[in-house]
Amino acid sequence: MLTPLPDKLEISQGSSRNLWFFAVLILIVLLLSLIVQSFFNKPQLLTDPFLQFPTANSVRVVWFTEFLGTRNTVTYGKNLNKTAAANTTKLSRTREDKDSQIPDEMKPGITNNNPIVRDIWRHEAEVRNLTPDVRIPYLVTSYKKDGTSVSSKVFTLSPTPAAGIPLKILLTSDHQLMPMTAANLQKVTETIDKVDAVFMAGDLINIPDRASEWFDDYRGRAFFPSLQGRAFSELDKNGIKTVYGGGELIQHAPLFPAIGNHEIMGRFSTTSTLNDQFNDSFPRAAVQKIYPYLTQKYGVKNKDVLLKNNSFNSDTYNEIFSLPSDQNYYAVTFGDVRLVTLYVTNIWRTPNLDSAARGRYRERDEDFDRPEKWGYGQHIFEPIVKGSDQYTWLEKELNSVQFQQAKYKIVMFHYPPHSLGDNIVPAYTDPVQIVDRTEDGEIKMVRYEYPKQQDYLIRDVVPLLETAGVQLVLYGHSHLWNRFVSSSGMHFLETSNVGNSYGAFVGEKRRFVPPAYREDYSAIGDPNGLEPVVPTVAPLLGKTGLPLPYIESNDLTAFSIFETGNGTVSSYYFDTRKPKSNVVKFDEFKLKNS
Repeated sequence: MLTPLPDKLEISQGSSRNLWFFAVLILIVLLLSLIVQSFFNKPQLLTDPFLQFPTANSVRVVWFTEFLGTRNTVTYGKNLNKTAAANTTKLSRTREDKDSQIPDEMKPGITNNNPIVRDIWRHEAEVRNLTPDVRIPYLVTSYKKDGTSVSSKVFTLSPTPAAGIPLKILLTSDHQLMPMTAANLQKVTETIDKVDAVFMAGDLINIPDRASEWFDDYRGRAFFPSLQGRAFSELDKNGIKTVYGGGELIQHAPLFPAIGNHEIMGRFSTTSTLNDQFNDSFPRAAVQKIYPYLTQKYGVKNKDVLLKNNSFNSDTYNEIFSLPSDQNYYAVTFGDVRLVTLYVTNIWRTPNLDSAARGRYRERDEDFDRPEKWGYGQHIFEPIVKGSDQYTWLEKELNSVQFQQAKYKIVMFHYPPHSLGDNIVPAYTDPVQIVDRTEDGEIKMVRYEYPKQQDYLIRDVVPLLETAGVQLVLYGHSHLWNRFVSSSGMHFLETSNVGNSYGAFVGEKRRFVPPAYREDYSAIGDPNGLEPVVPTVAPLLGKTGLPLPYIESNDLTAFSIFETGNGTVSSYYFDTRKPKSNVVKFDEFKLKNS
């Protein structure tokens, strides 16, 4: 008996409807998959563009991607109708390792002591034929082989401002991905209507070859995001969590950096962590003594490469920024300011005197018979002693027409000549190595002294600056705010309090200094004899109710602004424990016109 036809038709119609339903569902899934894939495959800029090396009629625009790009351009002009092509280079030493704060999916290939190369490309275009004091819009675009492209938002640029134009310049230092950095920079943009330049006195990051510290550390406070308003740094203060985005600054205002000790990598290795390499800098003179041994070990005939790989280098810093000089010291005129930037920094070593300490005052016991393992104390990276190349260059610069005619003369470097902080001890001089031996010649101690009377900054550099009429010396290194004035009226400002303060050593609070060493290592105050200036507007009060001449805090973050229109340097603090509180101006002083 045959099944009635209508029943068969009903079953067929149901199956047909099911098939259509599943077909439509599959099509929707495929379309969504394509949309998601397209979204995640869309090229991204690693940074927003930022401004470098302005001249009277030009400025350079720089940005980074993780792809080479078939074409990379800056579009600019009142109607965005002009284009400048970028030159593209690849960073040669950017890497990641097990200590990098990056997502797990970025870590394949990383073992305990094996950093991996991270491919990053730098694009730089020079925008020319600009008019001083005329700000124009611009954006950048990078194109890939598959025809896709990515563009930035529209920002503004201008060349070096003409003399007489009032400017506001951010004075800052020691960002180092510190917890309050993003909050600090966000408050700059909320407090100051327009920043025209950023002067940064060194220690931009922690480990210069670790790419994520510059670009995308997942804690949200990497160097470029913080200065470009793209950070997402959470602070938890007394149970109150606040996310800070940093400040949109260097897309519009050129950045002028000085090199600090955290921009220097030590001996290069493919089998040790980036932290270990950073802490393993080695004096060039010591490398040259064992050069034949190194040639035999590594088989490298190029002496310059060999010296650099086995001593220290600033390659990543130099590849990221466009500086007016091939050296790490330079001078520029920006409006009414002549800025002289020096290479004044040394390796930081622990003051610890334990037997296992490769420190500023001693070598490890286990290394006494292995000089290739020595740290050589807090050795200086670039000589500044009288008669050195840098000192000779500085003398010439201070006598130049550009410097002499500048209304404001500012010198910026990293190491402090005057400070209440920890890092000013010992003196800024070459370590004097002392090897103590037993009667039979066996080494029983390798230690270092730093003769205070041979401090190159106090003995050689500062008198030169005083004579030349420098009005302000800007520096950092100790992660606090304090300032000083010399008898001639030259101002010294350390404005680097963005978190991880090492403290101010006054009163009963004493620095660690090595006992039974023959040199003078000051436990309190400024070792070089100046009294700190109490802030002139709203100083903080100490436990006794007296005003404090410093800010040392991991809750209050400070920044300073130089206004060239009236020669005023104003300093502000923000209490991160009170996220809805106002920024407080706590100090103000004026630079005398030349």
